Amino acid sequence: MAHAFLLFLLFSYIISTHIHACKQTERSSLLSFAHTLSSSPLNWTSIDCCRWKGITCDQDGWVTRLLLPSKGLKGGISPFALANLTHLNLSHNSLYGSLETQFFLSLNKLEILDLSYNRLSGKLPLSLPSSSIQTVDLSSNHFFGAIPSSFFQQASNLTSFNVNNNTFTGYVPSSICLHYSPSLRLLDFSSNLFNGDLAPGLGKCSELQVFRASRNNLSGLLPEDIYNATKLEEITLPFNSLHGAISDKIVNLTNLAILDLSFNHFGGKLPLNLGKLSKLKFVTFDFNNFEGALPPSLMNCTNLVELHLGNNNLEGDISMLDFSRLSQLTKLDLRFNNFTGTVPVSLYSCRSLKAIGLSKNPLGGQIEAEILSLKSLSFLSIGFNRFTNLTGAMKIFMSFKSLHALLLSGSFVGEGVPSDDDMVAFHGYQNLRVLSLGSSDLNGQIPLWLSKLKNLEMLELSFNEITGPIPSWLGTLPRLFHINLSHNRISGEFPKKLCRLPRLLYEPVASQVDEYEFELHVFDVTAITPSQKFSFFSTMIDLSNNNISGYIPAEIGQLQFLRKLVLDSNNFSGVIPDQISNLKNLEILNLSMNHLSGRIPLSLVSLNFLNQFNVSCNNLEGPIPVGTQLQSFNASAFEGNPKLCGAPLPNKCEPNKDMDVDNKNNKDVENGLHQLPWFYIIAALGFIVGFWGVCGSLLINKTWRYEYFRFIDNLQERFYVMITVCINTMKGRLRG
Repeated sequence: MAHAFLLFLLFSYIISTHIHACKQTERSSLLSFAHTLSSSPLNWTSIDCCRWKGITCDQDGWVTRLLLPSKGLKGGISPFALANLTHLNLSHNSLYGSLETQFFLSLNKLEILDLSYNRLSGKLPLSLPSSSIQTVDLSSNHFFGAIPSSFFQQASNLTSFNVNNNTFTGYVPSSICLHYSPSLRLLDFSSNLFNGDLAPGLGKCSELQVFRASRNNLSGLLPEDIYNATKLEEITLPFNSLHGAISDKIVNLTNLAILDLSFNHFGGKLPLNLGKLSKLKFVTFDFNNFEGALPPSLMNCTNLVELHLGNNNLEGDISMLDFSRLSQLTKLDLRFNNFTGTVPVSLYSCRSLKAIGLSKNPLGGQIEAEILSLKSLSFLSIGFNRFTNLTGAMKIFMSFKSLHALLLSGSFVGEGVPSDDDMVAFHGYQNLRVLSLGSSDLNGQIPLWLSKLKNLEMLELSFNEITGPIPSWLGTLPRLFHINLSHNRISGEFPKKLCRLPRLLYEPVASQVDEYEFELHVFDVTAITPSQKFSFFSTMIDLSNNNISGYIPAEIGQLQFLRKLVLDSNNFSGVIPDQISNLKNLEILNLSMNHLSGRIPLSLVSLNFLNQFNVSCNNLEGPIPVGTQLQSFNASAFEGNPKLCGAPLPNKCEPNKDMDVDNKNNKDVENGLHQLPWFYIIAALGFIVGFWGVCGSLLINKTWRYEYFRFIDNLQERFYVMITVCINTMKGRLRG
């Protein structure tokens, strides 16, 4: 009985092994693919390919799934002879090549195709391989050209199509549902080069939930039939050139949760019934031309998490709006509009708020202590308004524990910088990274309480009336990398301690690199587009347009990670320190309109990243150093230095004059170096001959020695007699 049972198990094992063993033709096809890879960690060596990593077979031994995402595969992609393959996932590798027609020839049962995040290129084939295909993801590759009109001809079951982040051109195939794939749920055409209008057809996508076409060159109006796709949950179209008003029909999209139309040319008033879209969570209309008042119904969107309406022409008294029902609101951006009134008291009921942007509106009044109910607030931008009582506001904000960015520039105009006496009980701002108090004509000096902000990274105090010296402790703040004190009345010298800023001296360890992002986008004065990335802002010291005097310290060459050094329009004197050439990352150097003298250091030609340079209106002289960098700048960067010569200035240096002076000095030094040893040799020989010629003779000959000392004694007596006679004679004359 036992033997029969063992035979049964053995037979069952043999049968099961035979059933699941892969087909030889498919094994060869897989090995052919593996051999095309220049880097293959697959280790496909066993006989049965159904047991290989990433391979799944059906019970008949046919390969049905090839799943190798993020396996570090490198090399060309080749066609697969896998007739029963349903799932193909080679995403997040480094495969290259094109999807030629033969690639799909045998993939007649393919359902899932994911080749995203590779280096594939070329045009798409004329059509997809299978009527069974449901998902196609070709995002983040290098495909180009137009999507063929026949591409979706067989894809009647297609539910998801993603070609994000390629370089496709032509029209967005918005009629895809009209003719071929009515079951589509996701369409993503973002970050390509599609252009022209969005053609009608999306309304026929009765199952469509997500439509994305951001960062293209789309123009025209939103097609009216898009409002018929009632299952839409997301419409994302930022960074295009779409225009026109949002139709009132948008209320048909009752499932809409994400609506992003930012960075376009949309205009008109916002639909009055926008609040009927009760599922809205993220509304982003920044950088358009919307006008009029905010519809009160918007306050009924109780699921709102983020509301971005900045940089439009919206108006009205926002203190009349009731924000109290928006309990889930985390970000509110109303910057750069024409809103009036005061900060709405109802806003303080939104306890989840992390970011508030109200800058560049004619809002007024004072900041109330009730704002402290927003315990999670980390970003506050209320600059360029008409708020008053800066000291009171700073005392209130001091109690925020999570505040990272405090942007107050352009508000509290004409008031004083909160002094140390005003902030006597200072204890806050321990997590503050950015403090902006510029463009407010603030008076006073830079207060000592700022030295306690150990996490401060950016300090903006430009365009004020600040006086006094730059405090040395500024150079001790461990994380400070961006300083703007320009356009003030600061005096004194450039403190040497400022040349010891730790963040500009040492490169942070990789583990300490902070990937912090602002809660809302911010502008850098040197940039065109806004950013939320902290790394977007350069390391900078800007002390321009002040009354700073003295030398530019040579120690400034220690700030090796400095990118912008702006010292123009001051009273600096002395020479340009040669050590500036140590600032290998420097991109902007402006020393114009000072009293600097001497020559431009030859070593400055080694600053390879320099794209802005200005030393005009000083007392510099001599030839401009010849190098690819300095000669690339306009002549205006050197003008106002009468004794400066050479390209790009029109006045040429006198032939060989400066070179002759240098050569003469070099020859004098060279001759001196050659003659100096001979001088010492002759002097030494003279001493030896003179000393031993006299002293040696006296030591050897006894008679000469006696005569020599007798002569010295007689000479001494004669000098004594002569001096005594002279003294007595002078005394006699004085008595007479």
